[in-house]
Amino acid sequence: MPEFSGLPLVIEPAQLHARLDAPELILIDLTSQARYDQGHIRGARFVDPKRTQLGLPPAPGLLPKHSTLESLFGELGHNPNAVYVVYDDEGGGWAGRFIWLLDVIGHSRYHYLNGGVLAWEADGLALDTHVPAPHGGSVALTLHSEPTATREYLQSRLGAADLAIWDARGPLEFSGEKVLSAKGGHIPGATHFEWTAGMDSTRSLRIRSDIAQVLAERGITPDKEIITHCQTHHRSGFTYLVAKALGYPRVKGYAGSWGEWGNHADTPVEVSAKENQ
Repeated sequence: MPEFSGLPLVIEPAQLHARLDAPELILIDLTSQARYDQGHIRGARFVDPKRTQLGLPPAPGLLPKHSTLESLFGELGHNPNAVYVVYDDEGGGWAGRFIWLLDVIGHSRYHYLNGGVLAWEADGLALDTHVPAPHGGSVALTLHSEPTATREYLQSRLGAADLAIWDARGPLEFSGEKVLSAKGGHIPGATHFEWTAGMDSTRSLRIRSDIAQVLAERGITPDKEIITHCQTHHRSGFTYLVAKALGYPRVKGYAGSWGEWGNHADTPVEVSAKENQ
């Protein structure tokens, strides 16, 4: 049976299919309960995407409580030797956020199924309805701060030459024409590139093959620290994933995202009718 060692972060359906019986595999489905029940990749364990977020206003995208994460990963059978493969049905938002969670708990053995269950089905691979039994109890986790940018940290870095703020929201949110918080607009100096623009709609929402070039044209380059956000660090789960997959050495997710920034009294905001798509 093939091993996962040597594979890139982003893998294709055939590569996962050949490894479904690997004892170290923990396969995570982040679609919806209804979709999971209708059919999922064999052995996959469903995680409600809401469980990956704190879920409290004004910044629901913040990290869940420590004890909540320990319970979640206990159910999944987390262990130091596990290899996670994560997927969703939306091109990588929730899956990317889960990869961010794995970075937060200091677990680096993971892969993203390119295109998720949509690509799996498009390649003619079978789905299953058997639900694996959850593991019991919780597991002790040590949380690491490096993958996360706090509001205070981001404010302290504004204007730095080696910083790229990747705003993954829609163009009207970026321009300030669509306001989802107390303030509309964007973080000063941010670069806008909507998350869905990084997906190939002709290839089951796989990551665009030219994504590195597209980002370089916008100044999102590996020599910079990349801090990515959206409204709740869901859409920016995808952009976090992309930067990690490209091997960018300094990548952080701003978990508070615009829900926090746009509702805070002391955060600077830029408003512009022109965005950088």
